[in-house]
Amino acid sequence: MEPDLRAAWLAAARAPEICAGLKAVYQVIADQIEARGPACWASGRCCNFETTGHRLYVTGLEAAYTLTRVNRPLAQADLDTARARGDCPFLSLNVCSVHTIKPIGCRVYFCDRSAQDWQKDLSERVLELVRKLHDRHAIPYRYGEWRGMLALLSV
Repeated sequence: MEPDLRAAWLAAARAPEICAGLKAVYQVIADQIEARGPACWASGRCCNFETTGHRLYVTGLEAAYTLTRVNRPLAQADLDTARARGDCPFLSLNVCSVHTIKPIGCRVYFCDRSAQDWQKDLSERVLELVRKLHDRHAIPYRYGEWRGMLALLSV
C-alpha cells in the first residue's frame, strides 16, 4: 500500500471536522435503525463471517477511524487469528469490542430477517454520504474487505 494513502487515512481519521462528518453519517444510520427497530440478539453471529456467509466491506477512512480509537494496537497475529476463525478481530466472547466505533456495515447489518429488505438501500445511501465526505476533504477513496483494510493500516 502507498505510504501516503495510509498516512492520509490515519490523518483524516483524527481530523475533528472529518470525524464530525463521519459521526453525522453514523447518526443517520442510528436514526434509521431506531425508526425500524430490528432485533439484535447480541450473539456475535453477524461477526462470524464464514458462518453467516457474508463479508464486511469498509472504506479506508472507516477502518482508520476505528483503529485510531481502539485501546490497543491491532497486531498482524490478531488479524491472522480472526481470519483462521472466520470472524472479526474485534469479536470478544461473542460481543463487539468496538461497538461504539464500528464501521457502517456493522451498523446497518442485522441477522433479523425482517431487516433484510431495507439494509442494502440504507447502506448504499450512507456510503454515498461517506463518498461525499471523502470528496469534500480530498481523502483518497478505497473500499475493501474489513480485515484486509485493517491489515493495510496496521503495518
